[in-house]
Amino acid sequence: MPGEIYIASIDQGTTSTRFLIYDKSARVIGSHQIEFTQFYPEAGWVEHDPMEILESVRSCISKAVDKATADGHNVDSGLKAIGLTNQRETTVVWSKSTGCPLYNAIVWMDARTSSVCRKLEKELSGGRTHFVESCGLPLSTYFSAVKLLWLMENKVEVKAAIENGDALFGTIDTWLIWNLTGGVNGGLHVTDVSNASRTMLMNLKTLDWDKTTLKTLGIPAEILPKIVSNAEVIGKISKGWPVFDVPIAGCLGDQHAAMVGQACLKGEAKSTYGTGAFIMLNTGTEPVKSNHGLLTTLAFKLGPNSPTNYALEGSIAIAGAAVQWLRDSLGIISSASEIESLASKVDSTGGVYFVPAFNGLFAPWWRDDARGVCIGITRFTSKSHIARAVLESMCFQVKDVLDSMHKDAGEKGEVKTEKGEFLLRVDGGATVNNLLMQIQADLLGSPVVRPADIETTALGAAYAAGIAVGVWKEDELFASGHKLSTSTTFSPTLSEEKRKKKVDSWCKAVERTFGLADLES
Repeated sequence: MPGEIYIASIDQGTTSTRFLIYDKSARVIGSHQIEFTQFYPEAGWVEHDPMEILESVRSCISKAVDKATADGHNVDSGLKAIGLTNQRETTVVWSKSTGCPLYNAIVWMDARTSSVCRKLEKELSGGRTHFVESCGLPLSTYFSAVKLLWLMENKVEVKAAIENGDALFGTIDTWLIWNLTGGVNGGLHVTDVSNASRTMLMNLKTLDWDKTTLKTLGIPAEILPKIVSNAEVIGKISKGWPVFDVPIAGCLGDQHAAMVGQACLKGEAKSTYGTGAFIMLNTGTEPVKSNHGLLTTLAFKLGPNSPTNYALEGSIAIAGAAVQWLRDSLGIISSASEIESLASKVDSTGGVYFVPAFNGLFAPWWRDDARGVCIGITRFTSKSHIARAVLESMCFQVKDVLDSMHKDAGEKGEVKTEKGEFLLRVDGGATVNNLLMQIQADLLGSPVVRPADIETTALGAAYAAGIAVGVWKEDELFASGHKLSTSTTFSPTLSEEKRKKKVDSWCKAVERTFGLADLES
């Protein structure tokens, strides 16, 4: 429509890519989503084709613009900026001269680097916590640095390109921005503070690459991108894309974008339910060290001169991915949305507990030797009980993380309701499942609040871009985050006695997963 102002988001996730166009009231006026291929070359390995991801972005932009235009919106003249949000830690190395990836992208949940981690643990003085002081992260298969080391050690193309000065390293945001801004013809090699904070290579206080870490790991600084804030004009999209000359003005890792989309101020937490589940608590302008298995990480920095907000985070590798496993591997359901009705046919799991440690367990356990278990099965057990146990597994894992968060943050680090309850904001595709949300409230013993727009990851990236180009103001957006009138609140109904009994059984089930990776041939 004439005179309208639009902000758009590229939301590049683990299993799909989306492009969403928002009006000035943050209403979606056009969107498109595409799933892309997951590659599993070996047990515990997960890869993506960077070129397929690039093509999915191109297609989503084109089709979303077409839809908005067909509805009478003049996107070509009204689009002021684009924000980008992405799956974090997923690692790409490509040729500067050809623009081609030197290997598939190694996905964040990939566990092939366990031997790299064990080797470093033995060699480094602090073992698993050697780099925690600088980057807030333990040695784990999760983070980008060890994936890069694996590529350097195992792929001759990568090693040769680094030696020849032809290699560029990046997470998915960096790969996309480089291609969107020209690629081999002057593409910008950039990442943002939130994605950089997940590599193990950025110093949390200086917000720059840590020279000591790079030297220790033998990673050359020349292959690393420039680090920028989450809300600033990075560069313009080059010709050849469905939209061009539009500034990329916001960039955040997906969980950080969700924090902005949920307007989480200091002491407020959100949980995003997607392929994995990710819980973050804004701890303010000072990093808080975790003593209970969580990550100290950056929350967001909405402008070069804006204050840096930090967070405690608990990452869960398998959440919605367990539902996809029921669909794709077991055939128990034919679509992900069916799980709610199937699980609703029973009022309990019948004593079944499912722990989806497919590639190990992340926070707060950090056991890459764990593998999935389903226990408590009897002749009474039906597929409905298993479906409900899968939903419960997502909620138990979130509770494990939040319990650790409460211990780390303490009473002063959390905002509570007038009733003294801790309120959890939720978002992500799986939150449309009302049963899942009720189970979550029951297992937490505290309210769960779902916003009207559950896709807060894409919204957060749009907010960041809009802030950078002056469409929105940061203080206004964060003030509006407290208007919960259009939200849905799920309140706990489970008794404390039953909650404790279920949690005790869950913990026993988790312990059964430990060491099972050793059984692999």
